[in-house]
Amino acid sequence: MAIVQAATGSILAVQNVFLQFSGDLIGLAILFLVLALVAGLLGATGVAGLSMDIAKWLVIIFVILAVVSFVF
Repeated sequence: MAIVQAATGSILAVQNVFLQFSGDLIGLAILFLVLALVAGLLGATGVAGLSMDIAKWLVIIFVILAVVSFVF
């Protein structure tokens, strides 16, 4: 629990921040997807496959964290 206090000592806000996460995972997944598409078009199939695997796992982790945060 985070408590923010002003210079006068009064409490401004009380906020629960236990199960919050940002959209960085989905942004990274989109980045790796675009990298995979570009690498696939250029013929670098190894890089494209690895990028797709990373993007897939990032989306899976994002969905799991989203479901957990919605439940709690």
